[in-house]
Amino acid sequence: MEQILNILLRGILGTIAIYFINSALEAMGLSLGVGINAVTVLTSGILGFPGLLALYGIGFYKFL
Repeated sequence: MEQILNILLRGILGTIAIYFINSALEAMGLSLGVGINAVTVLTSGILGFPGLLALYGIGFYKFL
């Protein structure tokens, strides 16, 4: 039960982080936003901060 709660909280915090990072990038004029959907929430929930970095790394790779 503790692990499920941990994944759930990381997913919620990851979603909030994605929202604010997307807002900051848009304010700087970059269209590198990561969408908020089930896959990104699960990625940030299971992998945590490294998952969040991986999502933006993939977005940056597509941007190039």
